[in-house]
This record gives sequence, C-alpha cells and structure tokens, in this order.
Amino acid sequence: MSDLDSEALPLPPRYRFRDLLLGDPSLPNDDRVQVEFYVNENTFKERLKLFFLRNQRSSLRIRLFNFSLKLLTCLLYIVRVLLDNPAQGIGCWGCLKHKYTFNASSSEINWAPILWVERKLALWVIQVIVATISFLETMLLIYLSYKGNIWEQIFRVSFVLEMMNTLPFIITVFWPPLRNLFIPVFLNCWLAKHALENMINDFHRAILRTQSAMFNQVLILFCTLLCLVFTGTCGIQHLERAGENLNLLTSFYFCIVTFSTVGYGDVTPKIWPSQLLVVIMICVALVVLPLQFEELVYLWMERQKSGGNYSRHRAQTEKHVVLCVSSLKIDLLMDFLNEFYAHPRLQDYYVVILCPTEMDVQVRRVLQIPLWSQRVIYLQGSALKDQDLMRAKMDNGEACFILSSRNEVDRTAADHQTILRAWAVKDFAPNCPLYVQILKPENKFHVKFADHVVCEEECKYAMLALNCICPATSTLITLLVHTSRGQEGQESPEQWQRMYGRCSGNEVYHIRMGDSKFFREYEGKSFTYAAFHAHKKYGVCLIGLKREENRSILLNPGPRHILAASDTCFYINITKEENSAFIFKQEEKQKQRGFSGPSPHVGPSRLPVHSIIASMGTVAMDLQNAECRPAQGSGGGGAGMLALPTENGSGSRRPSIAPVLELADSSALLPCDLLSDPSEDEGTPDDDEGLSVVEYVKGYPPNSPYIGSSPTLCHLLPVKAPFCCLRLDKGCKHNSYEDAKAYGFKNKLIIVSAETAGNGLYNFIVPLRAYYRPRRELNPIVLLLDNRPDHHFLEAICCFPMVYYMEGSVDNLDSLLRCGVIYADNLVVVDKESTMSAEEDYMADAKTIVNVQTMFRLFPSLSITTELTHPSNMRFMQFRAKDSYSLALSKLEKRERENGSNLAFMFRLPFAAGRVFSISMLDTLLYQSFVKDYMISITRLLLGLDTTPGSGYLCAMKVTEDDLWIRTYGRLFQKLCSSSAEIPIGIYRTESHVFSSEPTPPTTQSQVSVDVEDCEDTQEAKGPWGARAGPGSGSTGSRPGCGSDPAGHPLLRRKSLQWVRKLSRKGSRPSGKAPAAADWASQQRLSLCGRSERQELSELVKNRMRHLGLPTTGYEDVTNLTASDVMNRVNLGYLQDEVNDSRDTLSYVLINPPPDTRLQPSDIVYLIRSDPLAHVASSCSNKLSSCNPETRDETQL
Repeated sequence: MSDLDSEALPLPPRYRFRDLLLGDPSLPNDDRVQVEFYVNENTFKERLKLFFLRNQRSSLRIRLFNFSLKLLTCLLYIVRVLLDNPAQGIGCWGCLKHKYTFNASSSEINWAPILWVERKLALWVIQVIVATISFLETMLLIYLSYKGNIWEQIFRVSFVLEMMNTLPFIITVFWPPLRNLFIPVFLNCWLAKHALENMINDFHRAILRTQSAMFNQVLILFCTLLCLVFTGTCGIQHLERAGENLNLLTSFYFCIVTFSTVGYGDVTPKIWPSQLLVVIMICVALVVLPLQFEELVYLWMERQKSGGNYSRHRAQTEKHVVLCVSSLKIDLLMDFLNEFYAHPRLQDYYVVILCPTEMDVQVRRVLQIPLWSQRVIYLQGSALKDQDLMRAKMDNGEACFILSSRNEVDRTAADHQTILRAWAVKDFAPNCPLYVQILKPENKFHVKFADHVVCEEECKYAMLALNCICPATSTLITLLVHTSRGQEGQESPEQWQRMYGRCSGNEVYHIRMGDSKFFREYEGKSFTYAAFHAHKKYGVCLIGLKREENRSILLNPGPRHILAASDTCFYINITKEENSAFIFKQEEKQKQRGFSGPSPHVGPSRLPVHSIIASMGTVAMDLQNAECRPAQGSGGGGAGMLALPTENGSGSRRPSIAPVLELADSSALLPCDLLSDPSEDEGTPDDDEGLSVVEYVKGYPPNSPYIGSSPTLCHLLPVKAPFCCLRLDKGCKHNSYEDAKAYGFKNKLIIVSAETAGNGLYNFIVPLRAYYRPRRELNPIVLLLDNRPDHHFLEAICCFPMVYYMEGSVDNLDSLLRCGVIYADNLVVVDKESTMSAEEDYMADAKTIVNVQTMFRLFPSLSITTELTHPSNMRFMQFRAKDSYSLALSKLEKRERENGSNLAFMFRLPFAAGRVFSISMLDTLLYQSFVKDYMISITRLLLGLDTTPGSGYLCAMKVTEDDLWIRTYGRLFQKLCSSSAEIPIGIYRTESHVFSSEPTPPTTQSQVSVDVEDCEDTQEAKGPWGARAGPGSGSTGSRPGCGSDPAGHPLLRRKSLQWVRKLSRKGSRPSGKAPAAADWASQQRLSLCGRSERQELSELVKNRMRHLGLPTTGYEDVTNLTASDVMNRVNLGYLQDEVNDSRDTLSYVLINPPPDTRLQPSDIVYLIRSDPLAHVASSCSNKLSSCNPETRDETQL
C-alpha cells in the first residue's frame, strides 16, 4: 500500500470543476484523480447514531437486547418476592431486623414493610449489573437522539421510569445500608412493552416486508392488558405487606376478578395505599383499554373491507386460484363459483378474489354462507400493485382469471384495464397460468401470451351467425359449456322437460384411446366406424381427436382417418368414462356357466352392452335384430347390407342403410363432391331470374379488420365492391337500387341490428360466407347500424358477396322497412353498448325487450334472435302476464335454482328455442378451460372462428316426411356415417304442446292448435301433432287445400268458436276438470278476438310502406295466413306466439339423445361434417363420378 500511495500524484492547488470540463493542459491526459468525500458520518457520534438508531439490523439487535434486559429485571423481581419472608424480620442492610404484625383494629400503617425488603447478596449483585447496563444504554441513546431540547428528553415517561429503576441500584453500591430498599422494578414491564413495539417495527423494516396493522394492534392490546395485570399484582402484593401479607398468586387472582368486573369480595385490600392503587389501576384501565379497543375495532372493520391477506402457510399447503375483476357483481360471482366448484377435483381449492372496489352488500351476504365462507376470500386491492398481488399470493396460485367489465359504456377502456392487469400478473408471477377474457377482438393480440383467451365479441357474433342457419346454436353451445349432471327437470310432469333436462347434462370430455373402454377396441379402424359403434354400444358421441405429434384438434376428420392408440379422443357424454359404471353381467354369467351361444349383441332378446351413465336410458336400437349379410346379387359392389325387419308381416322392404365400413371405401364417400359446389354446376337459371349472375371465387379475405383473426376460406367477389355499392338504401352510379326488393334476391335476408360496426361484426359475416356453404344457399346480409361504419370496416367487408349496410335503428319502423325486413327470415338484435349500464342493473335490457316485442307483433313471421345483457331478463321475452304455463315454468326455474342447478334458466321457452342469448352464459367457457384446456379450441372450431386443415364444421339437416323411414336417431347415425361421413351431435326438435299448467281436459288431449285444425271437421279423431300417424289419420303432411280459399277466414273463425263451445260443454261433465276446461276455452276466445289488433298492426305497416314508396306485395299479413302457411312457419322453426295464437308448439335442443329416440317431422339434426378439403387427391374426379345421387339427396341440407 505504501508503494501505491507514493505513486499517486498530488492535486494542483487550483484544480476546479471547470478544469474537468475544459481540460487542463498542464496535466497529462492519462492522469487519474482520487477524490474523497467527507461527510458527517465519519464523526464518532454519527457512527454511533448509525449503529444504534439508523441501521435497521443493528438497531433491531440493540432493541432486542434492551427488551431482554427489561424482562430479566421483571423476572428478578419475582424471584426476590418469592425469596422474601417478612415474618423473619424487616430492616435495612446490616441493621437489626424487627418483626411486625398487622393489627386490623388499628388505623395506623406500619411503613417499614413497604420501605424495606429482604434482598440476597447474589440477587443484589445481578440487579446492580443489569441496572448499570440499562442506565448506560439509556444515557447513550439520550445523547445520540439529543436535538437541542434536553428537557424534552428528561421528562419523557420512559426516561423517568428508567431512572427510577436503575439509579437506586447504582447508589446502593456506594451506600450499603440502602441495599434492602424497595425499588419498583416491576414497572420495567412498561419499558419492555415499549421496546417490543419498536423492535417489531425495526424487524419489519429489516426484512423489507409490510407488517400487518391488525397484528400490531392486537399485540399492543395484549401487552397493555398484561402490563396492567402485572403492575396491579406486584403493587398490591407489595403494599399488602403492611396488611394481610398476600402472596403473588392471591394478588393475581384479585386483579383478574377486579378487572373482569366480577368482584367476589373474598380478597380485599386492607390498607388505604393498596386501596388507592386499585382505584388508580381501574382508572387507567378505563382510559387506556377503550382507546386500544377502538383502534382494534377500526382496524378490524378496515380489514373486513380490504380483505386482509391470504396466508402464506395456506398458500404453500393448499391450492388456490385468483379471480381479478374490476367490479364484482353477484351474478358474475355465483356463475364462477357454481361452475368452478362443479368439478369434483376442485372441491379443496380456495378462490381468492382481488377487486379494487369495496365488497358489495349482496356479495358480502353470499360470502357469509358456510358453503363459500371457508373457501372464498375477498381482497380489496389492485392487480397493478405488487403489494396486493403479494397479499393474494399470486406466485403460488394455480391459475389467475382476469375478467373484463362488460357493463362499462367504454368497452375499449375496459379492455385496456384487462390488458394492464394481465401484464402486471405476468410480470409478477410469470409461471402462473393466465385465463383472460377480452371484449373486443382487436385487443386480443395484446394478451396473446396468456394460456387461454376468450374474446367475447368473436364468439358472440359467430354464434349469432350460426343461429341463422343452424337454429338454436347458441343454446347448443351454452349447454355444452355448462357443467350439469343431467338431473334438471327430472321431477317435472312434462315429458319434454325431462328429456331436455337429461340431455342437457351432456358435456365434452377427453380420454386417451389406448386407455379407453369406449374406443380401445376400434384401434386401426376408421373414425366414422368408431363414432357409430361407440354411440350404438355405449351411447357416447365421438366428435374429434388429436394426434400425439400434433397439437391441433380435428373435429370429424373423416373416414380416411385411422385411429391409433396414442390419439386423444374427444366425445360428448353425460359423464366422463372414468366416472362410468359398465354392465357386463350377462356376458360374465354366460362365461361362468360355460354357456356357448350367440353373443349378447346378436341374440334377438339381448340388449347391447352400454354404460349406465346418469339415467342414460336403454339403448334399444332397431339395428339390434338386424343381421349383416353380404349382397346376393351380381354387381352389388360387394358391400354388406342390413336386413331390416318388415312391418305388419308384409314382404315389402324399405330402403336399407349401408353398414359403416371399418376402413374407408373411396368409391362410396361423398364429402369430396362439396369441392365442386353442386349448386354452381346447375347451369339452368330460374325463369324469373332477370339479374346477371355474378360468379364468386373462393379464397381468403384480403383485408382483416384486426390482428389475430383466423384466416378462413370464403366465397369472395372477383373484384372488390365499391363502398357506394355497399349502401342498401341509396343508389349510386353503379346501380340505382334503393330498396331490398329491387335487388331481386333469391334467398331471404339476414338482418343484423347493431349500434356500431365493430370489428367483431366481421365474425358474423365469415361463417355465413365460408367456402363449405353452397353458393345458392348464401343469404344476403344487411347490417342495420346506428352509426356510420368507418373506412377500415368497409374495406374488410367489400370483398364478400351480398353484404350491405344501412344507417338506422331497430326501434324505427321506417328503418326496418327500408332494410327489407319483410323479405327477411332472420333478424339478429345485438345488445347495444350504450345501454349495457343502467342505474338499476337489470334495467339495461328494458329498451331491447320492448323493441323486440314490438317487432314480434308487427312481423310475426320473422325469426328474431335477441342478445340480452342479463340472462335473468329472458323471462320477459314473449311475456304474457296471465299465461298459466309461463307461471309453471317460473316455478320450475325457482325449484331448480333451489336444488343447486347451474342452468335454472334453461327451461324458459325463448332460451330453449334459441331465440334469446346472453354473452354472460359463455363465461363458463373460460372457467371450464381450467379443467378442460381444450374447450376453447373445440368451441371455436364449432363456431367457425378457427379452421384447422382436416377439421370438420357444424351444419344442420332437416328431417322431412320422406326421412321418417329411418325411424330412430341411432339408425340416422348409421345412415349419416355410412353415406356422407357426417357425425350427428344433437336434435333441434319442434313439437306440439298445450301450454297449461292445469290438467288437460279429455277433449283437449289432441294438443292441436285452433289455427291448424279449424279447417277440418271438429268431430274427426285427431292424433298428436308430433306423433307419427298412419295414412288418413290427419297428420301434418296430409291437409289438402286448407287455405285454398282466401275468403274462408270468417268461416274459419266461426267453426273455431263452435268447436270451443262444444269443447266447453263436453269438458263440463267431469266435475273435477270443469275449471281447467273453462280456463282453456277462455284463452282460445281471447286469442280469436285478438285478430282485430293484428289487423290494425297490419294496416299500420302497410301505410308506412306506402308512405316510403315501398311495394306492399311482399308483406304477409297474419290475418291472411292460411292453416298450411302456419304449418310451414312452424316446420321452419318460427315459434313466435303471434303466429300461433294457441301457442301450441315449443322447441328445444337434445344433445346426444339416446339411439332409440324416435325421429319426428321437422326435427333439425346438428351435424359435424368433415372438411371437404381434407383429402383432396388426384382421384377426386373419379370419386365425384362414383357418388350415388340418391343417397346424397337423402342427406341434403
């Protein structure tokens, strides 16, 4: 070091900061300058202050040492009391001891026992050493903390107590007779309390962790009580040395009894000094304790508001998830809790809610229920603060759900908040899985890093689009993503409610094929073969799979796909296979008895082996008695045919169903013919076609309105349409059309009413223009917008054929008429952002509901799909105050809610029919992805949002009268699998029903509406509308010319009234059923008298059309609808009660019904059709030529 110091050059005398900036030519450039900074910390006092006061770690050690000294002094005092015996004599050190006795009759006090005590030499030495150390430490701290006012330091309570307990011991060193002098060392307990508070603060500062205010306050209160009791015990014990000479235990007992306000009176102070001390202690307790309790209660209330902390010990030993929301509503909370805890393996999880707002009263009430109070923890805080994330123990969480506030007026701002929360959580806990809900699709790419993302507008618009071509898709998807046991409605007397509720329990599950009893036996066979036989044998519906080497899920990959043991199979069933019980009793008994006969699958009296899955029902298919025999004729193609049983003993045979082949037969597969789009090959135009045919091309849309949209092959225009041509109600230089009729559309319109042309509306157009939709089935799309769309949106939609927009509102009759509502089949009313928030939450849907009800009455033949903000408001759709059946459904909903059902609203007729939808129903999709990470992918594939190569798509097929020879859903499954490789997943059923909660009179058992039956003789026997009737039984397909005479409407009403009167007279005979018949007849009279109101509405619409210059020929008045027209409307699924006064039809969705379910006319079957582009080969032309046209016609849409 000396050599280095000698080499350092001295600084020049005038070296300044300016020389550093400008340079000094007198110094070489490579010289280095050593600079030392002198501050006050280098002084001895500052170094001591840094060690004793400012440095947290060293100060913590000092305070801990001081706290230990104070406790030691209190302990030494107790030892001194236990060793002292006043009966042996009392006096100073080295003096003669005197014995004193207490005289209760004398009022004089002997002060000697109070002034002098007996102190052993060893004990005195220890107390002197401890007192000296405490005195020196106190004086040093006084010196270091001195800031100019010495009197402030001297008159501090802690300093006075310290001097009282230390100076007398130091004086006894120099004056030995005072060694037995009483010193109130027990007062050091208050100094120990003060040291403990400072020590805890230094401890939390040293470990850099925020202490709990509640913990500190509880500790202070406990120490205060302890110090009061200890001071009172020691003080009374010492003062009573001049009285009855109480010991420590008796004094402690007296203090506890006195402070607890019990006061037995068996122990009392005898002299006035001890009595005065008791009064002083009670006064101190009355002043100090209420202040401490007030502070504690205040902190407790604040903690109740903020939620406190989630225990770190619990976070390390238990599993928990965190729910981050902007504002917590009771509906959102209950949906999350019911869906999350519906899974058995999540019962031991804790849910930590992190919300910046104070807990709502309803939420507080719910969280106090024992079912949730032990598992749900509410924390008031922000996800953007690391302290709050630390309170929620986010780094130990199993998952974090971040939900957007959809009720905000500015949904973009709500998305921005969600994005920041996701970023904050990812930054704080990068290993915590994220489940994020985004409202607008353009913001989705900001949270692409999340494990699972659900975009609300994407799913909403795609689902509403599919509702137009596949009825009740919204109900189908909602039921699939809700967890249910299939027990809803099982106690209802209605057959449709029991079946609908049982089938609603079907969900999507997955299993590895090699580990599955359902699918293990089909290894090496085609996908369609496995799907059909698994459904036939076990009642499960195989919908897709995933290869081990590929992460993409494929829905119905087609018959060319051969199953492998490593494949992951996705299937629809009541419950997953692991929770199923299998019955093999017959087969096992036969093996035990050595029975050698036909297998249970072949015998005529045997049922197929199936799983008893939540009352799935007997799988009794008509195919169980069929035998597979090879074709006996020449040129039969070698394919085996199923021999069907004959009917009525006759030898006539119905068309047979080909068996599903184990391996694909390239000569009998149809999906490849969709590539050619057969609608384009039909080159004979219609006779009334006056417009030139525009050729469409198939390709990917060139412009996407947002980042992250999945590319989909669509029908496109060869040249982009000019923006002026997209306006429906205004002509331009390219065309002069100003209304929908002038365009001469062949297909009915689809009208979408929205507030703004958001980017999510793009996802409404794409599924309706996908390449697998036949060109001749494309419906024109009209966007009825409140605000004018921007340039970017028009640029994205101008490439699609037959897509137009118009400015207007759904509550304006003129706007509806201009956009061609009378030429539309479907009207979709999207919830407006500006009305999603209201002063009263559930009033946000008021305007939408009233507007839709008005449209129901003005345009009864229009199919309207409505989006609501709150699912509970769907009970107001098609509302009738005196409808007894609606009241019965309301009671059923309440009963199901009391039973703990997650789908209590499912029995509402508008929801069951798919006419109403709320996006909050899809919140469970995000919740289910925690257990089923594939649910979002499968839902997006079903909705057409994602198009994976080789994956199928959702479509629908209507069952006609000509298809009823198939008879059952199981046979239809075989028909579709064998002919077109399509997988059915459910049925949309429309059936007749008498909406009455009372017992139906015998004469009303026909369940046929007045509008349909009033053309026939009322004395004829009429069968149920939905049942299969024989020839001549008055079925729906054999009503010749009911409405051929347009002037027959008065006669129609007169016959109906006569029939109602006759009905009421017949129903009056049984005394117990007379009121029910009278009520039903009165409802029929009211419905018939309501015709005049419809005539007024019809005239209103026609007058407005004439005023706007629109032709009225396209408007169909309800009063002019014939019975056959009504039947056609019902068969098409138009279920508005304005069309059918008697409200005799209802519709519902059956997901994966049992194979023995009978098909009915007007059933619409949901299909997953294989991808036409999945197996395009060079031999596709040969396949096209070998397709059987007859088979294709049977499965045509």
